Amino acid sequence: MTTSKSTTGRRAATVAGATAAALALWALADSIIGSGLTVRHGEQIGPGAVAVASLFAGLSGWALLAVLERVLSRPRRVWTFTALVVLALSLPGALGADGAAGTAALVGMHLIVAAVLVPGMARSPRVPMTNRNN
Repeated sequence: MTTSKSTTGRRAATVAGATAAALALWALADSIIGSGLTVRHGEQIGPGAVAVASLFAGLSGWALLAVLERVLSRPRRVWTFTALVVLALSLPGALGADGAAGTAALVGMHLIVAAVLVPGMARSPRVPMTNRNN
């Protein structure tokens, strides 16, 4: 599959932006909470985990969109719906933080990643059908 440099650049910037936004929210939450962001079984959520989870979400979404663009005539509609379903399914996991502040931070990180990825990926230019088999 051939993608244009502008499409690749925009999608990479979207993934990086989602990751940066999640890390910024983590840093803010960590400074407010003071004792670190933890989930109920005592595990600390650090910047590495936030970065990996955000990158995984972004790169997975990008890969799915690339596949959908190859096989569907309206890939963005399907991708956006799928991304919102994945967000909805991920939110209950964010409720596992210790305390209201931790829960708000985790839910916020899920939402901020989605707020960057969904419109960013959905608006990135589609590779023309004529360039796909070159």
